[in-house]
Amino acid sequence: MRQRHPARTPSPDSPPDPRLLRCVRHAALAGLAMVLVWPAARGSSTWLGWMPLWVLGMPLVAWWSLLRFPLPRWPRRRVQARRRGTRTVRTA
Repeated sequence: MRQRHPARTPSPDSPPDPRLLRCVRHAALAGLAMVLVWPAARGSSTWLGWMPLWVLGMPLVAWWSLLRFPLPRWPRRRVQARRRGTRTVRTA
């Protein structure tokens, strides 16, 4: 009797498939070139709507999702506590 294997799901730490990543990256860069060079790619279509969304935005979101949605790391500003000192009152 054959053993059943669980469905092969990638672990959260595994990198995305490089072939798929390369394909999506090329689609995003081709979309960027189309939007910059071809004026019709900057317009709107009755059936599809705003073209830069489909030509550039969706491949960029697909690329970002393949990289597991990393967010930029902003440097944290140090918050200084206010000093509770004595206030000097000046008289004129």
